[in-house]
Amino acid sequence: MKMMSFQASLAAAVVLTAAWLATPVSAQTPPAAPAQATAQPAATSPAPVAAPAAAAPAAPSATAPAAVKPDTAAGIAPAMKELSPWVMFMSADVIVKAVMIGLAFASLMTWTVLIAKSIELSVASSKLRSALKKVAEARSLAEAQMALGAKGGILPSFLAAALREARMSAGLSSDAGIKERAASSFQEIVRAEARRIRVGMGVLATIGSTSPFVGLFGTVWGIMNSFIGISKSQTTNLAVVAPGIAEALLATAIGLVAAIPAVIIYNHFSRMTKGYLELVSRASGAAARLLSRDLDRSHGSAHSRAAE
Repeated sequence: MKMMSFQASLAAAVVLTAAWLATPVSAQTPPAAPAQATAQPAATSPAPVAAPAAAAPAAPSATAPAAVKPDTAAGIAPAMKELSPWVMFMSADVIVKAVMIGLAFASLMTWTVLIAKSIELSVASSKLRSALKKVAEARSLAEAQMALGAKGGILPSFLAAALREARMSAGLSSDAGIKERAASSFQEIVRAEARRIRVGMGVLATIGSTSPFVGLFGTVWGIMNSFIGISKSQTTNLAVVAPGIAEALLATAIGLVAAIPAVIIYNHFSRMTKGYLELVSRASGAAARLLSRDLDRSHGSAHSRAAE
């Protein structure tokens, strides 16, 4: 029995072996073979990729000029930022520098005149108003002089001129002649005071009228030099042309800075001077009234003595 089962098993093994040998080779490949076949293309795929990787370093060399442009722009930007007024002045032509220095000095003179004349006019006006208040109740020239004391000023000058004319005209019977001569002396004092108080205003008028043209001369000279530089460099690049033109325009800017305040300050002082001269005219009228009272008083006393 055991022998028959062994023979049956052997026969089955022989049949299976013959069937396996009769099948094609492709059918004999185990199931793991497709995974290996798919792995082979993946393994061979780096070969085509290696070519682009080798060509990659050549790309930066083709775009190298484009990479330099940001550096160039970065180099130009600081130069434009350094275009300050002081740098433009230092790099300007000698003639343009002289124009700028002259205009700066003119501007300094303008502000100096403003401070000096403001103090002078305010002090003179306050002193004259105070003097007019003191002599408002005076009845004669001598009493007015005593009220003012030994202080100097325009009103004491009027009083002194009136007393001098009255003393020099003593014994004359014509009061009209004395008043006329005293009025002439007063006019001379007023004109002298007007000349004195206007000192410095001529400087303001000159600066205000000529500074723009002086600055324009510096601008024309600077632009002319810029065009000469353009012709020598044979380029119209803005980075080359702009500094010279900016230096030239700086002269015009300084001229306007000097001229505009000078004109405004001149008009301001014209109004202040006019107001002060009106006070001077009031002082002249006060002295003339005191002289007229003294003359009438002296003639009245003379008539009373004659009547006695």
